[in-house]
Amino acid sequence: MFDFAIDGKSRGCDVVKVKIGDLVSGGRVRSRAIVIQQNTGRPVQFELPEPARISILAWLERRGDTPGECVFPSGIDHADHISTRQYARLVDEWVTGIGLRSEDYRTHSLRRTKASIIDKQTGNLRAVQILLGHTKIESTVRYLGVDVSDALALAEGTEV
Repeated sequence: MFDFAIDGKSRGCDVVKVKIGDLVSGGRVRSRAIVIQQNTGRPVQFELPEPARISILAWLERRGDTPGECVFPSGIDHADHISTRQYARLVDEWVTGIGLRSEDYRTHSLRRTKASIIDKQTGNLRAVQILLGHTKIESTVRYLGVDVSDALALAEGTEV
């Protein structure tokens, strides 16, 4: 779930609702998948790198469920997904388990992680906008906290 949350760059409400059929085809975890965002109703495509595919496949083999079922089922009703509250508790456990302060990291921190790294490495806000499913570049700029000092640092590092 942790791998999927970071690589999928999805909101918690979208992470918990993913179905097995969204990620698996022909017994293999896809290298790319699409989720329909709950907040926007828009499809967003994302990559699943090899480590994430291995984790997901191991989890699904352990579960042995069918394509229409949720990847992350509820402990109460396996036909339903875990709640976003339970997901938040898991993230809190992961964060404190690796020695970080849980106050500094929440479910949305996982959504921002890879997007922020892509932005820092490439400076390509349009690519990050597409990956996050934002309709306006201004939303992506606010979301990532891009400011004048970031823009100047990119300019200073660019030779013409």
